[in-house]
Amino acid sequence: MAATITPDGRAARRPGEERAADRPRGRRGGRGAAAGAVLWRLAVVAALLCGIGLLPWLTRTDPALTVLKARSADRDPTPEVLADIRAGLGLDDGPLRLLAHWLGGLPRGDAGRSWLSGQAVTPAVLQALGASLLLMAVALAVAAATAALVCAPVLRRGARGRPAGRTGGTAAAMLAALPEFLTASVLATVVGVQLGWLPALGWYGPRWTVLPALALGLPAGAVLGRLLADLLPGAFAEPWARAAAARGIPGRRIARHAVHRCLPALLPNLGLFAVGLTGGAVAVEQVFDIPGLGRTTLQAALAQDLPVLQAGTLVLVLLGAAASLAARLAARPLTGPALRDGALPTLHPPRPPARRALPLLHGALLLAVVLAGLPRDPLALDTTARLRAPSPGHPFGTDALGRDLLARVAHGALHTVLLALAISAACLLAGVLLGLLPRLSGPLVDTVNAVPPVLAALLTTAVWGSGPATPALAVTAVAWAPLAAHTSALLRQERAALHLAAPRGLGASRRHLLRRHLLPAVLPSLTRHALLRLPGVALALAALGFLGLGAQPPSPEWGLLLAENQPYAERAPWAVLAPAAVLALLGALAVTAAGGIGGSPGTGAGRLRTRFSRSPVPADAADTADTAATVAAEAARR
Repeated sequence: MAATITPDGRAARRPGEERAADRPRGRRGGRGAAAGAVLWRLAVVAALLCGIGLLPWLTRTDPALTVLKARSADRDPTPEVLADIRAGLGLDDGPLRLLAHWLGGLPRGDAGRSWLSGQAVTPAVLQALGASLLLMAVALAVAAATAALVCAPVLRRGARGRPAGRTGGTAAAMLAALPEFLTASVLATVVGVQLGWLPALGWYGPRWTVLPALALGLPAGAVLGRLLADLLPGAFAEPWARAAAARGIPGRRIARHAVHRCLPALLPNLGLFAVGLTGGAVAVEQVFDIPGLGRTTLQAALAQDLPVLQAGTLVLVLLGAAASLAARLAARPLTGPALRDGALPTLHPPRPPARRALPLLHGALLLAVVLAGLPRDPLALDTTARLRAPSPGHPFGTDALGRDLLARVAHGALHTVLLALAISAACLLAGVLLGLLPRLSGPLVDTVNAVPPVLAALLTTAVWGSGPATPALAVTAVAWAPLAAHTSALLRQERAALHLAAPRGLGASRRHLLRRHLLPAVLPSLTRHALLRLPGVALALAALGFLGLGAQPPSPEWGLLLAENQPYAERAPWAVLAPAAVLALLGALAVTAAGGIGGSPGTGAGRLRTRFSRSPVPADAADTADTAATVAAEAARR
């Protein structure tokens, strides 16, 4: 009998002997890697907490003055009053001593006392965490239902044996591009106030979770659904799916196993979404008056209430680490031993690009809006034409100061779209580079994703100073994390692909495999992911503008337009719908354009599949050969 060749090209004596010989070394190496990862994670968290503890001194503001304004805005900041506040808070001891005192109380469960209210921090933060976790659970249920609806057409075609190609996803893209705070405002006004179906404000029971969960879960589910729909065609094209269909296995069962096959690549992003729904729901919690952790952290950050801010951030970081660990543990049984033995089919076969009519149509509509509004003056005031409805003279209507909304939307597009494109490109590059080093980027991803955007903006302002580039730097500092997590997950599965056994057996180096096989296989999916998040980047800039940390008046930036006109949404809905519709159109353009990015048939599995397609062997024979190779690899593993 011929010697068995392992996926990395080595000759194996017997599977049992090889595993027994390698097990002790693997355990020692695994323990060392785990210890290093824990130390690196602790170092990242310590650096973040130190940065928060030094925040008032880094921003060159007097924390006593900030606390006084937060406690009583009408009280005069006399030297005596400020000195009394400094003595009561111990500010004269310096930031390092304050930080050491706060860290010393953590082993006892004591996170200090709030600088504003004087109450214990730990019970308040835990109460806010409970509200956020309940909201997160309901929002995840809404997101799962939304993702199932987005993936339903692909699953239906795959279950019926039809080519499960990518769809344009225009509706999902527009849903993902809707600002959460705008969706929350519309739901609260229409469903809560006008119709009276559900409560619009407060937090008193399960009924109060429905509207904020819809505002959070609908956009998140649209993004997750598009990511899953992007992977499903590759799962339906694998040999096992064709063999199962040939044996007469029901299509629903094949579709269920296709989702099971794609989940390991999606779980890291699902964990990031869970943490983001907890700490990043600041605007939604503000609209619905929910005492959640995001709102608590926002108020502490703006008032520089360091004990509350540090405790809230620490809880979010621990939650992010727990979500990451749960995602990794859940991925192991889903992939099974095939990931370890290099017997996975690739999820990234070459696919024909989607139709180009939709992106051209969306791009033409967006360009028409911009060209129509550029000749108009976005700053011209006309107080006699306040909040006028759309008309031939003002196609999008006017805002509260009588300014033409078409002009402001068009001029804001140049700033918002170009800035979002630049940020997305930088995040894609950083995500791919850091995703190649999962041991380095894993703790960074968990920590960065747990930082609320508002806190990231404040830390960025402390380091770089305030200015027009501060919101862009703040968004870039956190927006690369999902792409890095996606890169690591895709590469982990692609390294175990069966087609890599041949180049490894021929002595291909790791650099050659990365350059010629791994990166060409995953870069199309990552590029589509980056384009899918392009509206999310614009939304992050809009959210900072909505919270007063982004562009300042009279800038026509889209986030500022939404923030300025949101109070008039009930009286003049066109003032909010105009920038929201253009933002949704940008999302549709990004997703449909991403559908035109296909895998390259000249590398990796695409090269092998192209050779089969050009050979005189019939297609059924090629499929049989693929299935036989998979079965042979499984038999060799056993």
